[in-house]
Amino acid sequence: MAGGTPSSGIAIVGSGVAGLHLALLLQQQAIPVTLYSDQTAAQLASGRMLNTVAHHNTTVKREEALGVDHWDLAEYGYFCHHHYIGGPQPLSFPGAFGAPSRAIDYRVYLPRLLADFQERGGDFRAGHLVIPEEIVRLSEQYDLVVVATGKGGTSAMFPVIPGKSPYSRPMRRLSAGLYHGIAPSEPKGVTMSIAPPHGELLEIPTFSANGHVTVLLFENVPGGDTEILADAKYDEDPAAFEQLVLEKVRTHHPEVFARIDTARFRLTGPNDLLQGAVTPVLREDYAILPNGRVVMALGDAHSVVDPVVGQGANSASYSAWELGQVITEDQNFDERFAQKVAARRANRVRAISDWTNLMIGLPPAPHLLQLLGAMSQNPAVADEFTNNFNQPERQWDILATPERTAAFLARHGM
Repeated sequence: MAGGTPSSGIAIVGSGVAGLHLALLLQQQAIPVTLYSDQTAAQLASGRMLNTVAHHNTTVKREEALGVDHWDLAEYGYFCHHHYIGGPQPLSFPGAFGAPSRAIDYRVYLPRLLADFQERGGDFRAGHLVIPEEIVRLSEQYDLVVVATGKGGTSAMFPVIPGKSPYSRPMRRLSAGLYHGIAPSEPKGVTMSIAPPHGELLEIPTFSANGHVTVLLFENVPGGDTEILADAKYDEDPAAFEQLVLEKVRTHHPEVFARIDTARFRLTGPNDLLQGAVTPVLREDYAILPNGRVVMALGDAHSVVDPVVGQGANSASYSAWELGQVITEDQNFDERFAQKVAARRANRVRAISDWTNLMIGLPPAPHLLQLLGAMSQNPAVADEFTNNFNQPERQWDILATPERTAAFLARHGM
């Protein structure tokens, strides 16, 4: 923690993608910044898998601007989505990106960016979990405090937006692991495989400490046939766990199974499995502390979405960038400043929340099913849907109402 003497500049609590991108941006602008984390870079690198995120090209462009574009897209990128929708008459079709995305294990990614920040003279303070009471003390030592983590109860400082947080419980139970033995799709891309009514499988080509590997992220509907994957214990019997995964892929996701070498198929390591669930929530952009100071929400303290359409990290990076831009323009850190930040990032962040919540709704909305069916018939529709992963507010423009979906399809002659 910072000492008791007055300081200046910005304190960022949390060193995930949101906190790091903001810290690197402010550092570029010569604005003093101190980054707090409960973990050191070495602890991040050696711990359990943190998530299964992909960075779409809009996020890659921000990495280029920050000077942290360390993974060449020709080697580490992927270029499309492959869609598979199971049922009596399965549908299979691609959707192309205008520019590549990429997925890097955050145990590789975050320590590398932390090294960049520190090599450029950044002040990184690790090993202490900041709790809400300490946020008040920090606010008296810094010009502005940004909370970029939900750990330690800090997210509860920011009120939930009820109309944007429709679920009181998780809609999917998750099982995500890194695996050997899965050949990449052609062209190299993410497979989004839907197995009604059991859930989805996202298969993501990823770079980790083990080299190029594959994420299998199972989005399991509670009560469905694949829910067992959220509870099965790898440590008790690794071979049995891997056989169970193979069985569920074979049964529900045949296009992914066709690329598995069953003799080589295995989890890359015991720390490379995540099981759990996420209750989506959108919180207010800021809070006023008892001392009258403003504290800003960022990353998981601001927005938590189900990973089904891979938007969480991209939303966090975008929010950090917009917050950083307002900081460079206006350093009166009052409620007017906070309102400007909220307005700048509202359209995209809220669209991401709404779109993701639509995708996990049960039963699926008829106009969403209508759009998926149209994608299978019209490559231009599939490509536009896929490219909108970079511009999620455009996706929500299409999906916000049945009438908007119908108008979009009419523009494509459908």
